[in-house]
Amino acid sequence: MKVMIRRSPESGLSIYVPKKDLEEPVVAAEHETLWGGWVRIANGWVLDLPPMAADTRLPITVNARKRGDEEDGQ
Repeated sequence: MKVMIRRSPESGLSIYVPKKDLEEPVVAAEHETLWGGWVRIANGWVLDLPPMAADTRLPITVNARKRGDEEDGQ
């Protein structure tokens, strides 16, 4: 699914999912650089992010995969 990742002064990193009109802050990440691992957002979703350079500028739209999402294929 396409997600937009951005950094804001108020909430730090957040992820916006346009298809669901959902924006949630990132609460945990596998890697400090964010890319190539998983991130957990405030609603409990865990998303796998693609590998990218550590200095990738934000905001950016990427394809992420939601772990344990059976409805994604519907």
